[in-house]
Amino acid sequence: MTRRDPAARLLRLLSLLQSRVDWPGPELAGRLGVSTRTVRSDVERLRGLGYPVTATSGTAGGYRLGPGARLPPLLLDDGEAVAVAIGLRTATAQAVEGIEETALRALGKLERVLPARLRPRVSALAASTVPLPGGGPPVDPDVLAALAAACRERRRVRFDYRDHHGTATLRDTEPHRLVSTGRRWYLVAWDVGRDGWRTFRVDRLTPRTPPGPTFTGRPLRPGEAAEMVTRGVASTLGPCRTVATVRAPAARVGELVPPVARVEDLDGERCLLHIGAATALRLAVYLAALGLPFSVEGPPELLDALRQVSRHCADAV
Repeated sequence: MTRRDPAARLLRLLSLLQSRVDWPGPELAGRLGVSTRTVRSDVERLRGLGYPVTATSGTAGGYRLGPGARLPPLLLDDGEAVAVAIGLRTATAQAVEGIEETALRALGKLERVLPARLRPRVSALAASTVPLPGGGPPVDPDVLAALAAACRERRRVRFDYRDHHGTATLRDTEPHRLVSTGRRWYLVAWDVGRDGWRTFRVDRLTPRTPPGPTFTGRPLRPGEAAEMVTRGVASTLGPCRTVATVRAPAARVGELVPPVARVEDLDGERCLLHIGAATALRLAVYLAALGLPFSVEGPPELLDALRQVSRHCADAV
């Protein structure tokens, strides 16, 4: 049917071009069941519709769908359409300044054209999901876009930065990843001036333009960027911090504590919990509420708070 129906074949060709970067002409022809000459003709039709398809020369030849002056329509399969719809709903609760209205407009356009078979899936996810308000400081979407581009293109970025003490510094960095905790956005980058990895809150930085030269990326294992942010955030949770030895598997403890707490596996049955709070009493109550056996060696004010909580609980029963 696709081979004989030009319109269906054109849509199929567009879907293939959007699915990966480069396509050899003969491979496209084989997927569509037509000749390479027909593929060339269909590519010209796509160009006439505004899709910027570029061709590569050579024995086999190939095609690539590149960026254009305007945004052409996108083709999404069922799973992609549902994922985009849920992503747009989630974006309305993110701490990105001005994105809520834009996300809602895009979501409205998408939901108007969603096939009937997909609407129950999106509606069920929306009805069953309660977004937790971020409450974090808003982030300029243009700054996020500029940092994301620098990460992708591996271009050095200089920016003015204000730390949690209010101290202002100029940083020269090799950006690696953007990490969102749901409340705040962080940039993980190699600090050239300090010769080491650092994490920066995006709402506290002001990029300088233009971006710097390209650099050779430094390797990080999968998940290490997120771990850097977790360690950094945990260190600023509050003045009272401790490392508790919890007699439970790290995976179980990780499900009970917030993402900003750091859990280190010891032997499969025990783990170290790095955690902090604004006061010793709050930290004592939180540790007790885990419902797991644990031990701490300090600080002294935490030990006093744990004794206080123990007495209050004993008196209550």
